[in-house]
Amino acid sequence: MRHRVAHRKLGRVTEHRIAMLRNQATDLLRHEHLTTTVPKAKELRPFVERIITVAKRGLANGEANGRILTARRLVMQDLQDREVVTKLFDAIAPRFASRPGGYTRLLRIGFRKGDSAEMAQVELVGSEFDPKAKTETEAADGAKPKAKGVGGRLRAAAERLRSKKDDKEKEGAPKVSAKPSKGVTRKSTTPRKAGGS
Repeated sequence: MRHRVAHRKLGRVTEHRIAMLRNQATDLLRHEHLTTTVPKAKELRPFVERIITVAKRGLANGEANGRILTARRLVMQDLQDREVVTKLFDAIAPRFASRPGGYTRLLRIGFRKGDSAEMAQVELVGSEFDPKAKTETEAADGAKPKAKGVGGRLRAAAERLRSKKDDKEKEGAPKVSAKPSKGVTRKSTTPRKAGGS
């Protein structure tokens, strides 16, 4: 019998599990979407929804009784980032003021390549995440993000070389090719006969 067995252990000790849920809740409230495995997502939903409910009640009771300060302190026990707490009280909780619950949505997105774990995306309702929207806004700005790591620097250098080559071709400079010209002969790779006298 499973009496009073409420939550998944997720293969972690209690302190690790709570720390993981706090970190995921912080990221979810910061970015308004999060990709993780289905069991972790199912554990994260009630954790985040309780935090949003505390913030919502604090805003509803207002400054008069000092309840908003108490609510901020309760939320700060789980969310250590002040910017995220400010965003929660200024933007997220007022958005859900008339909603009685169900602030998050869980979307199954397939299986992970490495271990075939079922993955899910958790997002706040009303902030439907569109991965193409971010790339479109970056393309509209025209500013490329700074390349990080050796591979990024190599790609950036190759791009600069390609653009220089294109500029030379536009100016009328002769095109340089990597192929040998027809007049060049290659040495034979067949072995020579060992000659005895």
